[in-house]
Parts: sequence; C-alpha cells; structure tokens
Amino acid sequence: MAEEWIIRVQGKEYGPVDVETLREWKTEGRLLPTNEARRADVDLWSTVADIPGLFESDDIGAGRLPQQATLQTRRSFAQILIETVRIYRKGFFQFVGLTLLTLLPSVSSQLTGTLVGTTPNAGLDLRTLAAGAVGFCMLVLTIVLWPVYLAGIQILTVQLAAGRRTRFLTMLNEAVRYWPRVAGLCLFVYGVFFLLTVFAFGIAVMLITVPPSLFSALLALALLAFQVWLFGRFFINVLFWQQFAVLENARPLDSLRESKNLARSGRDLPWFQRPMWRAAFIASIWFAFVLAITLGPEWSTLRRYFHELTTSQDPQALIQALTTTSKSQAFNFAGFLLGIIQTLLRPLLGIAFVLLFLDSKIDIEQ
Repeated sequence: MAEEWIIRVQGKEYGPVDVETLREWKTEGRLLPTNEARRADVDLWSTVADIPGLFESDDIGAGRLPQQATLQTRRSFAQILIETVRIYRKGFFQFVGLTLLTLLPSVSSQLTGTLVGTTPNAGLDLRTLAAGAVGFCMLVLTIVLWPVYLAGIQILTVQLAAGRRTRFLTMLNEAVRYWPRVAGLCLFVYGVFFLLTVFAFGIAVMLITVPPSLFSALLALALLAFQVWLFGRFFINVLFWQQFAVLENARPLDSLRESKNLARSGRDLPWFQRPMWRAAFIASIWFAFVLAITLGPEWSTLRRYFHELTTSQDPQALIQALTTTSKSQAFNFAGFLLGIIQTLLRPLLGIAFVLLFLDSKIDIEQ
C-alpha cells in the first residue's frame, strides 16, 4: 500500500493523499517545502521537504528556507553584508541575466526619448510619434517584467544561500508563477509611496506659491513632519512583503501583515540587532550609494536649478527658466553609464533583504 501523507497549512490539515497527488499540488504551486507534513499513520510532524522523492535537489523550491540557515546562529550586520557580496559574486551571471529583463527595455526607452529630444525642430511628425510609441511600449514592458525580477531575486538568493545551483530558465519559470501576486502588491506598495511623494511635492509647491508668513511656515513644517512619519511607518510595515509573498507563498494581505509583524519583532534584542533597524541600515547604505551615483554627474545642473530657485521671485518665470535649462542639457553619457552600473548592482539590495529575512526568521523560530 502506498504511503499517504497529511499536509498542514496555516493550521488546516489536508489529506491523507499519496505522493502523486502531492506532486500535482507542487506543480500547481499549492505545496511548498516548508509546509508541515506527516504520514497518515504516524503522529509526528516534519516538513514537506522531508518527503522522499517529492522535492529533489535540482528543484527551485521557491519558499524553501535553506536548512543550514535554520540551524546556524544569527549573523552580525557585517556578516550579512559580506554574505550578500559573496552570493552576488557566486550567481553574478544569473543576477545579470535577471537584471537585463528590466534594464534593456528601460535603456531602449531612455535612448529613444533622448534621440527625439535632441532632434532639431522635432515636431509631431510620424518619426516622433513612432519614437514615442516605442518608448511607451518599453516602459510598459519594464513595468510588466518588474514582478518577475523581484520574485527571481528571492528565489535565486535562497538557492545560492543554501549552496544549491539552479538553471536560469528553471528559476525564471518559477518566478513567473508569482507574477499575479507580486504585481498586485507592487501596485499597492509603490502606489502608496508615489502618493506620499506627491504629498511632499505639494508641500514644496505651497511654500513657493503662498506668501511667506509665520503661519504658512509652521503649517508646512507640520505637514512635512506628518508626511515623514507616514513614509517611515509605511516603509517599516512593508519591509519584508517580497519575501513573504514569494518565499513563504503567503497571500497578499497575509504578506503585508506578516511583514509588519516581522519588522517589529525582536523587541527583546538590542535596538541595533532588531530587523527594523537592520533593514533601515541596509536601505540607507543603498540610498546613499544611489544618491552619490545620481547626483555626481548632475551636480552642475542641480546648482543651476538651485540658483534659479533662490533668485527668481516669479513662479511662472521660475518654471520657464527651469524648463529652458532642462532642454539645453545634452545627453549625459557619464550619468547614463553610472545608471546602468547602479541597475546591475541593484540585486545586492534584494539579496541583503533576503538574508535579513532568513536571519530574522531564525530569531522567531528559536
């Protein structure tokens, strides 16, 4: 008689079913190696990963937390950074291949826009419309491929952290299966960040257009403080939504809820060892790197913008001067090249957050 198994997911038990049925559930994405399982005739729970012949070593195992990660002691912050670089170097070509999914359409869109912008007397002719359509299509393609990129970073990092190798196409196929869930969460998370950014720009416009007074200055400061509080609170709550959506195979609302709980966990630890602060340190290092790369080539332009902003008294004249300055800028090859380097290094941020996620899960399990 074939062995039959019972699976437990979020407190609910399913089965008993045979291994062939479990293979079907795995193919459909309903079964993960981290799910609890036991034989129908044995009251001893283990995990689905321990069922013989179900998850082989060459499977992607999306959501499979590396067994060595659950046994080791927690890493220091420096060890997380070192391990991040090691994993990136180990899977360099796969990470680059994954990055090209979003980099190539984005570069095509930028180059198309640059060519149209630098064409003398460019009007609404057929060439301009065609270039605009190509740029728009490339932008849409980048947005569509972004969830696959995010899911692929999670899956590839887990595999390399566990010392396993996986083929690029196999990993990519597994990442595509998470597209609906990750895409929906992207719309929500990035949408909220966009609205908060618009709110900040609204405060800046108010400061420029409203006649200066003590009341308007205090009101702007109060609104800015409130916006910073909202931004920081939301940032903390969604720190680990990608990991829970992909590695834990959680539903969208559960991903956001579990992300909030994990980010706020570790209250018994020193503040610098808590997931929230470690994540803030990692994000700060990356944002400082991005700012250095972005502002360096644009420093002269930013100085002109600042000069116009501080010397102009007429808002309409200020907008016209800024527009004229922007149109007069030639194609910045150094900035373009540094932008590509930044994009190629962006997986480092995703790898670091996956390692931090695994490290924080160790604390909860212990």
